[in-house]
Amino acid sequence: MREWFRLATRQSIVSRGLAYSVVVGTVLTAINQGDIIMAGQCQPTHFAKIGLTYLVPYVVSTLSSVGAIRSSVRNS
Repeated sequence: MREWFRLATRQSIVSRGLAYSVVVGTVLTAINQGDIIMAGQCQPTHFAKIGLTYLVPYVVSTLSSVGAIRSSVRNS
C-alpha cells in the first residue's frame, strides 16, 4: 500500500490526472449540469455533483497509471 501511494503521488501521475480531470470533468459537467448552470439555478447539491464529476476522472487516471507502472515492473 505504501508503494502504491508513493507511485500515485508522483508528479507525473498527479499532473496527468489533473489534466484529464479538467478536460473530462468539464465535458461531463457541460453534458450533465450545463442547463442548470446556464439557467443560474445551481444549488449546493449541484456543486457536490460537479465536484465528483471532476474527481472521478482523476481517480480513474491515477488508478490506471499506477496499475500500468506496477504491471510493467512485474513483467520486466
